[in-house]
Amino acid sequence: MLLEIPSIPIRSSVKYIELISAIVGTIYFYKYKHTFLKYFLVILWYTAVNEFTCYFLRKYGIVANNLIIYNIFHLINFSFLFLLFNRFLKVEKHKRLTSVFLLIYVSSFFMNMIFENYLERVQTIPFFIAAILLIVSIVFYFSKLLKSNEVLSVKTNLLFWISVGYLLYLSGNLPIRVIRNYYLEEVRLEYILEFSSILSIILNICFIIGFICGKKDKQQQY
Repeated sequence: MLLEIPSIPIRSSVKYIELISAIVGTIYFYKYKHTFLKYFLVILWYTAVNEFTCYFLRKYGIVANNLIIYNIFHLINFSFLFLLFNRFLKVEKHKRLTSVFLLIYVSSFFMNMIFENYLERVQTIPFFIAAILLIVSIVFYFSKLLKSNEVLSVKTNLLFWISVGYLLYLSGNLPIRVIRNYYLEEVRLEYILEFSSILSIILNICFIIGFICGKKDKQQQY
């Protein structure tokens, strides 16, 4: 007998943790306002507003579905993350590769429109491409940290916590996307969405830890 999990409360809490993350990021904005990370706060507020907008559109039946909103969100969010890591990477080869990664993802997003209707389906192949390439970009960043003195103060580095959050989130969501898109009839959807929501909560907790524990003088000047 499967354990019944209260999935709806957890799923519905994601938008609130995203809002809290954006608020905490605003409170501690002074720590990173001198770096490129200041634009990360814009993404956090965009994420929270996007989630609440989709919630109200669903709740009041204003639109049949809001998948196009999520597809546009993924395009903007992934594109920003590639730019973010490109900005902070110091190895020239890695910087060039992240620029190529961005081009590959954006190209795949628009090319995939031939095969998928973004009004009816959440992007699949572009998401896989972006997630894998972003994980590679994070590995580039971690490899740079391990070879520098910054590793000694890694806990006070906001980008480190952002990287940890996305590494966990994307690594967990890749198999979830495969299951949702190709094996959905064999699994109960609520359990898949439940686990994805937990990953979103972990992601934002990592952001919050980074904002609180981060020190102004430990943020890289890029």
